[in-house]
Amino acid sequence: MANRWKHDRPLSRAQFEARFPDDAACAAYLAARRWPEGFVCPGCGGAKGWALKAKAFTWECAACRRQTSVTAGTVMHGSHLSLKAWFAAIHIMTSHSNGVSALQLQAQLGLGSYKSAWLLLTKLRRAMVDPGRSLLEGVVEIDETELPLRARDDPPAGGQGRSPLGKMFVAGAVELSPEAIPAASASRRSPISPPPRSNPSSQPQPRPAPASSPTAGPATLACPITRMTRRSSARWPPTSC
Repeated sequence: MANRWKHDRPLSRAQFEARFPDDAACAAYLAARRWPEGFVCPGCGGAKGWALKAKAFTWECAACRRQTSVTAGTVMHGSHLSLKAWFAAIHIMTSHSNGVSALQLQAQLGLGSYKSAWLLLTKLRRAMVDPGRSLLEGVVEIDETELPLRARDDPPAGGQGRSPLGKMFVAGAVELSPEAIPAASASRRSPISPPPRSNPSSQPQPRPAPASSPTAGPATLACPITRMTRRSSARWPPTSC
């Protein structure tokens, strides 16, 4: 478990810089992830190709002459930022548990435009969403908070109580795994579960049936549960319940 936890942790800053010192190292990593068994043309399936010198990080198929970039189909495709900047932004996002803002990312990457940092963060956040995600189920924890957000005409202090003036309400929900559910919460009775059984002595007891008074006429048989079958003999008259 300790070794697995160690491998799941992101690289340190020094390890990251040693592994991805420039754009060429980043491109080699993308090519290895895209073609782990060697180059394969996405058009004809050819296994022979070479990297172009005129176009950075682009491979050309020897059979159909199709050119494929290592960033094709990723959030980095068509971007004017360097691959090193993209990799550094990914490392910063994954190594900060509290997240990072566009202003902080702009300062750490040395970007000249706040808009570039904001677009970079937006693309990375969208790429981190699992397209096959399902609805939350089981035990779900929900919490809310409020962030200061006011227009030019809103009061500086914002509204009081639950007033939306000067605020933006944010809600979050997370599904808990069975291992993360405390024992006290698991043993707590659900609101939709049946109520606990009370003491049998406190439940009302049925009243005994009153004894029947003798009456004239033929006797009848009482069968409160089962149904008796009809007899063909005249000695036993037919009786049913």
